[in-house]
Formats: sequence, C-alpha cells, structure tokens
Amino acid sequence: MVLGVIGAGAMGSGIAQVAAQIGWDVIMYDLSKEQLSKSEQALEQTAKKLVEKGKWDPDDASKILARVKYVDSYSPMSACGLIIEAIVENLEVKKKVFTELEAHVRPDCILASNTSSLSIASIAGALKLPARALGIHFFNPAPVMPLVEIIPSVQTAPETTARAEKWIADWKKVGVIAKDTPGFIVNRVARPFYSESIRIYEEGWASFAEIDAALKKYGRFRMGPFELMDFIGNDVNYAVTESVFHAFYFDPRYRPSFTQKRHVEAGWLGRKSGRGYYSYGSEPREDVVMGGARGEQIMRRVVLMLMNEAIDAVFWNVASPKDIDLAMKRGVNYPKGLLAWADEWGLEDVLRGLEQLQAEYGEDRYRPSPLLRKMVREGARFFPVED
Repeated sequence: MVLGVIGAGAMGSGIAQVAAQIGWDVIMYDLSKEQLSKSEQALEQTAKKLVEKGKWDPDDASKILARVKYVDSYSPMSACGLIIEAIVENLEVKKKVFTELEAHVRPDCILASNTSSLSIASIAGALKLPARALGIHFFNPAPVMPLVEIIPSVQTAPETTARAEKWIADWKKVGVIAKDTPGFIVNRVARPFYSESIRIYEEGWASFAEIDAALKKYGRFRMGPFELMDFIGNDVNYAVTESVFHAFYFDPRYRPSFTQKRHVEAGWLGRKSGRGYYSYGSEPREDVVMGGARGEQIMRRVVLMLMNEAIDAVFWNVASPKDIDLAMKRGVNYPKGLLAWADEWGLEDVLRGLEQLQAEYGEDRYRPSPLLRKMVREGARFFPVED
C-alpha cells in the first residue's frame, strides 16, 4: 500500500513515519524543496536516535527510511491508495490542493484532511468524487500520540470510512469516529481547559502559575493550561479557538480571550518564541505550590466546564460516550474520561455546580447541557457501575 502525504512539516513528517514504520511506502509532497530536505533530515535523525536507544534495529531503520520518497509534483501520487493532507489550517488553500490533486489520483484513492477543526464537508465539496473524502486527524507528535479522529462528512461513503478505520487500526493507532462539527471531539471538548483558565486569571483569582499548579495538583492533569498553550503555541491555540467560535455562530461558550490575543499580537507565542505565559530563558522557573480551598475551587470550575462540554458533545451526537472519553484520555492525556469523571462526582453535583456559576455570572457561557438536566431527572449515568 502507498500513502501520499501533502505537506512536509512536523505533522506530515510524523504521519509519514507512522506509515513507513508499519511497512507502507510513502510519497511525501511539498512545494518547498527546502522543506522536503528538512523533513528527510529530520526522519534520518529520528532513526539514528531510535537505533542508538535500541528501539529500532539498524536494518529496519534503513528499510523505513527507504520507504519514504520525497517529491515536488503531484504526478507520483497516482500510485497512492490513500493521501493525507497536512498543510496550513486554511479552508480555501485546502480546497485548492484537493481540487488540483484529484486530477492526478485513481478514482479509488481516498483523500483525507488532517485538519483539526475545519469542515470536512466543505473540503469534500471541492471534489468531483466527494464520497471518497473524509478527515483523518492525528495529534502531534503523530508517531507518539495514539489517538486518531476519523471524521466522515455528509458526503463520505460508508466504505470510505470503513477503509480508513481499518488502516488506522493497522497502524496501531486508537481510532475514534467523530461527527463533522467544529473542533470534532478533542478540540471542541478541550476548549474550556484553556478558556476558563484564562477567565479565572482575568478575574484576578490567581496567576498563570497558580492556575497551572491547581490543575496539576487537584485535577492530576500532566500539564497546566498555560504550560500547554505555551507548548502548543499561542498562535495555534488561539486560531483554533477563533475558528471554533466563528463556526458555532459566535456561541459565547467558545469566545476567545483578549489575554491570549494580546500575547499573540506581542509575539509571545510560547516555547517556540522564547516567551509566552512564561519566559523560556536561561533562568529556571520558580515552582508554585497551590494549596487550600482556592486551588480546589480553580480545579473544580475548570473541570465542571470540561464535563459540561463533553456531555453536550454526547447530546449533539458528536461521538459516543466511550469514544469521547477515549479521545480525551488518549488524545490530550487527561487523567480520566470526563464523562466517567462526571459519573464519579455525581451528575447532580455537576449540574448544581454549573447552575451556581450561571446564577453568579448570568452568562449563557455556563448553561448546563440539556442532556445533563435530563439524566439528573432520570437518575441516569453514562457508564454502568462496576462490580
């Protein structure tokens, strides 16, 4: 089987590595010959390090490297059975690439986008054969992160989805099916982790470091929201937030923050720029210890919003409860699935907490999901009690 990858950046290169490791031949395309060269060098360096650590056999490493071919035209893509696009998050650019690409591929070739939040239906609409298009969304770094969101659009043929599911399983990845809605599962459900934390900071409750410490200590998150935004890049995180906000017709639950916008405007993008919410100079960052009721309140407020978003995703049939919890644990390393966590807290307690926030602020941002209200009335839960 031959995979085509459009875009030789970090994500495209990571996807190519995943496929080559499993035995697929890969054709890597990029407009920039310089970027292709960087991608090739990066894979060689990765192979060298993995061989040194004893994780790859030298012969296997040579075979993996040999499976990836680097090209700067679409013509070689005629050999591909699957092509994954991993370029800039711009709808018009993606549609243009898919339109041009379709003239060079076989009718049975599946065309997939690695977009994290854009409409798959809109991308597929640019094709003559939209039934063969869908979303296949990896998480960065692709060779390490196990989760892959598979997103069929309204035009996607069932056999297209079935083939994609099989391939993702063959690649030893955890595939979840998501509805073609803004942000899919992870980038929709995770929005409050960032936005509510920023809101807490803007209200003067706590500093960036104190909020991060509270979420790590009391919520057992591996990284705090501000650490994670600096790691992702404030420009990238803000762009996704803004995209989801616009796509949901300006629903206040997804409103971007001025704090993050100002950081982006200042060029304080995080680790990659040397400064974000934290400075990444030579001086070590001081550890902050967050204790007491305030730390627990911070954690509780953020997690309540995350739970509500996950519950609403079930309400709108974005994905099954099982896939939503699996996505949040395996895609962004949450300590627990949010729906199982809500069951653990008690759905009545979750509803009460959200109602208190809505009463305090009078904002639609805090409205409890209708499904949460219904389940509390019926005494239901998302998962059965384990014996």
